[in-house]
Amino acid sequence: MRLLAIGDINGESGREFVYNTLGRILKKYNIDFCVANAENSAEPNGITHNIANTLIGCGVDVITMGNHTFDNKESASVLEDNSRVIRPLNFPSEAEGMGYTVCDTGSIKIAVVNASGQINMPPVDSPFDAMDKLLPKLDADIVAVDFHADATSEKTAFANFLDGRVSAVFGTHTHVQTADERILPGGTGFICDLGMTGVEDSVLGVKKEIIIGHMRMPVKRVRFEKAQGDACFNACIFDIDEKSGKTTAVERLRFSRL
Repeated sequence: MRLLAIGDINGESGREFVYNTLGRILKKYNIDFCVANAENSAEPNGITHNIANTLIGCGVDVITMGNHTFDNKESASVLEDNSRVIRPLNFPSEAEGMGYTVCDTGSIKIAVVNASGQINMPPVDSPFDAMDKLLPKLDADIVAVDFHADATSEKTAFANFLDGRVSAVFGTHTHVQTADERILPGGTGFICDLGMTGVEDSVLGVKKEIIIGHMRMPVKRVRFEKAQGDACFNACIFDIDEKSGKTTAVERLRFSRL
């Protein structure tokens, strides 16, 4: 089974790139299942019903989120209405939505889990404890985890904590793709960060001049605006054995044109 994990879809440019090319990407790389992080897909962040429905309509099977989940007024209702859109598992229990979902393809069950890190992130419960509680209850052949976290050390530790217990762990949040894709000793596929699907000529998807100005004059409040222009697609493919649930190959993707 080939699983495609797409890095943070950022703004209109990132959305349009996915809308217009995902069908061809799925066909070209023989993808069986697709997960995409879309916590920054709307303006200013978060997600809307229209974006969620369009992403699913063009081939995304499960949408994951992160610390910007509730930055859009529609996000809460999207999470309540659509089981294929999930938010971090270790958010407060009062938060709308679920931290995981299980998709039955007819031949196998694929669980997708979303978790948030704690270092340099808003306060959340321990992702380690949350996974320990969840995994014994999961009825799935394959388990893929989007770990939305800032620190490389935390992501690497989390992946090794789950090694042999889940099929794949892919990091999101930093918007910068890492070149450390690998298979851990227990058979779990891992990449520290998928990167961003959005405007490369920017500062992490935000207009360059705004960020530069803010860094030169940090005492002034500014409104971040997403950059416009050509998007770069960042993702990773995990080849997973359906019987063992272990990853057999990992391939990193990064391109501006298909």
